[in-house]
Amino acid sequence: MKAPVTPPRLTPMFTLTDIELDALTELVNIGVSRAANALRELVGEQVGEQVLLSVPSLRIMSRALAASFIEASAGAHLVAVQQVFEGTFSGRALLIFPETNSLELVRAVTGGGLPLEDIIGLEPEALAETGNVILNGCLAVIANMLRQTLQISLPEVLHGSSGDIFEIDGSTSDESGVLFLYINFVVEHRDIRGYIAMLMDMPSLFTLKTLLGELIARAEGYHDDHAGG
Repeated sequence: MKAPVTPPRLTPMFTLTDIELDALTELVNIGVSRAANALRELVGEQVGEQVLLSVPSLRIMSRALAASFIEASAGAHLVAVQQVFEGTFSGRALLIFPETNSLELVRAVTGGGLPLEDIIGLEPEALAETGNVILNGCLAVIANMLRQTLQISLPEVLHGSSGDIFEIDGSTSDESGVLFLYINFVVEHRDIRGYIAMLMDMPSLFTLKTLLGELIARAEGYHDDHAGG
């Protein structure tokens, strides 16, 4: 298993203030906790599997740099579950694994008692269900806390390189700013490590910044009301 790699930084065309970054990180942290509980149910507490999730980190970078980070962390051959979300802000949420981990994840989700040929047959469905539960857990919390409604597509399983998954081609500019919101999660006792990434274009990022400002203002107003009362 490869050690986690610190993602590269990019001088951004878009920035979040420290308080905005803290607020977004907290939203993601809540969403990831929900996702961890959902994944724990999927892998089955009866077999003693622990689901460990790192503290989320956020970076603003190009798709090209995000792809480079994932390749350095997880290798050249990847499998991902993708869900498109649309609303006041829109984007793509991705649950990404090294391809070599995908069958082990399916084995964990299905309880580990099936023969290899059955596990291979169940791989697309099991991966899609895993991604659906985890990504929806994160997106639902973020949308709810920002008082928004998101329409989320059905999960789609993707195979390919990091460039394929992040839709990198020769015409993609390195200045194409995205929010790369990633988190390690590990299924204990199994060689499984994955990443969650949420990619948004610049208009959606600026909308998100506005919504975070409104969330912060509500929180400050709440504290002021209680401090005065």
